[in-house]
Parts: sequence; C-alpha cells; structure tokens
Amino acid sequence: MSSPNTPLDLSLDGGALTAQLVDLPSVSGDEQALADAVEEALRALPHLTVDRYGNNVVARTNLGRAERVLLAGHLDTVPIADNLPSRVEGDLLYGCGTSDMKSGVAVQLRLAATLTEPNHDLTFVFYDCEEVEASRNGLGHLAAEHPDWLAADFAVLMEPSGAVVEGGCQGTLRAEIVLTGTRAHSARSWLGDNAIHKAVEVLRRLAEYEPRRVVIDGLEYREGLNATRIDGGVAGNVIPDECTVQVNFRYAPDRSEQQAADHVREVFAGYPIRVTDTAPGALPGLDRPAAQAFLAAVGGEPRAKFGWTDVARFSALGVPAVNYGPGDPNLAHKRDEHCSLSAIAEVELRLAAWLTGA
Repeated sequence: MSSPNTPLDLSLDGGALTAQLVDLPSVSGDEQALADAVEEALRALPHLTVDRYGNNVVARTNLGRAERVLLAGHLDTVPIADNLPSRVEGDLLYGCGTSDMKSGVAVQLRLAATLTEPNHDLTFVFYDCEEVEASRNGLGHLAAEHPDWLAADFAVLMEPSGAVVEGGCQGTLRAEIVLTGTRAHSARSWLGDNAIHKAVEVLRRLAEYEPRRVVIDGLEYREGLNATRIDGGVAGNVIPDECTVQVNFRYAPDRSEQQAADHVREVFAGYPIRVTDTAPGALPGLDRPAAQAFLAAVGGEPRAKFGWTDVARFSALGVPAVNYGPGDPNLAHKRDEHCSLSAIAEVELRLAAWLTGA
C-alpha cells in the first residue's frame, strides 16, 4: 500500500501509475491525500497552471489554441472490499478503483505530463465525491463556485467504458415509499396492522414492471425500476408499524427529472412517494461536430451509457461531452474489480494521437 506521502511518478507507464493511484486509498469523503498528491505532481509541470478548490484539482494549458478540450475524472472510489493492495495477473490489474476510475485518472495524469504542445488547449479536472449523493459531488461544487474553470468546447469524462465511446447517460432517481400500520405484541397480532406485509403490493408492482428501451441518436438506453432497500421492524416480538421501501429509477435521457418523478408516482399510485435524490440524464449529442471529430479519431462503434455520469453536468453547462475510459463498466464496484493494462495503454495512445494530430 502506498504511503500518503509517496509522490506520484508521472513518468511511469499508465498501468504502473494506475497501481500507484489504487494503492493510495480514496474512498468517497477521504480523498485529501490523493488530491494532495495529484496537486503536487501537476504543480511540478511548468506548462500547466493549477488551481484547487477543496479536494478538486484543475490544471490547464494556456497556449491560445482555437478550442479547449476538458478531460475529467473523479478521485474517489466505493468502499474497499478486501481488494487492496493492487496486484497484477497477466494483463489484468486488480484492486479497488482499478476500473472505476483510477485507470482513467492515470491516463489523464500521463497526458497532462506528456502533452506540452497539444493541438487544443487542455483542461484536466480531478474531483471528489462522485460515488455518493449528488449534493457532495465535487464537479457540481466547481460548476457552482468556479464555472470558468470548466469552460470548454468539448469534454471527455474518463468513466469506465471499455475503451469504447459511450454517449450521454441515463438519469437516476431514488425514492422512498413509507408504509404504515399499527404496532402490537406479536402474540396478539390481530390487534395490530403489519406494515411490512403491506410491502407485498409494492414489490408485486416492481416484479411486474416492464421497463422501456429507448433509441436516441442510434443508441439504445434501457430503463430500470428496482427496489434497492427495505427497512422495517422493531423487535422480534413486535408487529411493525412502519416499513420503508427504497426504489431506484434509472431512466433514459429523453425524460426530465420531473417526468421521471411523475412516472414513479404513477407506478405506485395510491402510495406516498418521497423523492430523496435525483440527477438528470444527458442526451448523447453525437451529431455535434466536436463529438463526430472525436469519434473519427478514436474509432469504434459508440454505445449508450446506462449508468449516470457527470456528462449530465457538462450538458447542463452547454459543453458537449462523452464517456471514454479504459475501465470496464461491468466491473465497477465489484469485489474482484480489475482493469486491462493493454486497455489503459490503448486509451492513452488514442487520446494522445487525437490531441496532437499524430
């Protein structure tokens, strides 16, 4: 495991640098040591100006180019699950955050160090708290407090995409359905009204729910409405008087946040719904010239991004953005999370070629 005081070595290849980042733990809310290391490494590069706000670090070139490209990646990971320190097996690097998304951050750092004369001006954004509630998201804080730092003509979010361009993102909404009853001793259950039993109808509606598949700009998005948590019960001999079912709605970007909330209320008509967290989706926008040029440069067949990502924040700022990173989105948050070393090298090579015209 890396010491918090170990400097990042940007001369390492992308895979080795990813391992160094992974071995410096940065679970959401505890990113300061990694943010310090990133800031220190970037400030040593004379061709960049560096700013920091909280645990968010922004580095920029100022070469007077006609357009500016922004590359963004989050520093945080989900909680460690007995998957540190990192280890290499063949072409695979294992460890917490290898896929989501320290491999992408490593590519950013490598490009920041090596591209001293790019064909666009470049902005590199490293931010905190992406894996938790939207109110803590570092990119959101930057957009609110320093929107000029995020000004760009095109953005690439280094989210795991399997080295394939993923357009837009789906929105996400979390809501709670609170079911109430009457508490009683379980030996005299007929005197009570079991709130947990009332969850049966809620779960039936979820089990029978048929999610939409939506094609936008040639990309198919797949919605999903699922229970993610159930809380209820007082004691082993008490009929519970309250049960809460938490649901998560992942919705295609043709719906607004309000339309998504209205849909959830429609599905659970007759029940009180409390929306606890919501973030809008982003349309793919692959018909825009900047996106078309990027697709032509990196190649491959684009696909839809099913998860929510911060391309939605760039969309709200009027900056066209895509997801493109070496990690595999299907491995994100898993105990055996890993990333292909060859994919890390491939993404760095393609982005460097695009940004230098090589």
